[in-house]
Amino acid sequence: MRKGNFSKQANVGKQFMRHIVPAVIKPARTLWHEVFGFLFLCLAFLLVSNGVRFYLGEYDGSGGHILRLSMTLFCVLLFGFYGVSSFLRARRISRS
Repeated sequence: MRKGNFSKQANVGKQFMRHIVPAVIKPARTLWHEVFGFLFLCLAFLLVSNGVRFYLGEYDGSGGHILRLSMTLFCVLLFGFYGVSSFLRARRISRS
């Protein structure tokens, strides 16, 4: 193998890395954020349904029940925020 041939192959490899790889990475990052956004929104929905079922069935106003509902609300807000922000981040990545 001659030295000039290796240099041409290295140049082709650089061009590949510069053009093709970012075109593959960008949709993969978008999909990653969309999948995690969906996952966290599903978890938030499950927590909401569990909290409503608890409130309608077992809630009596005691300190422990208030704490359980407040922790459920906190987790729903946290998971919901993370889910929505993941979708917004995926949208921002896909538009850039």
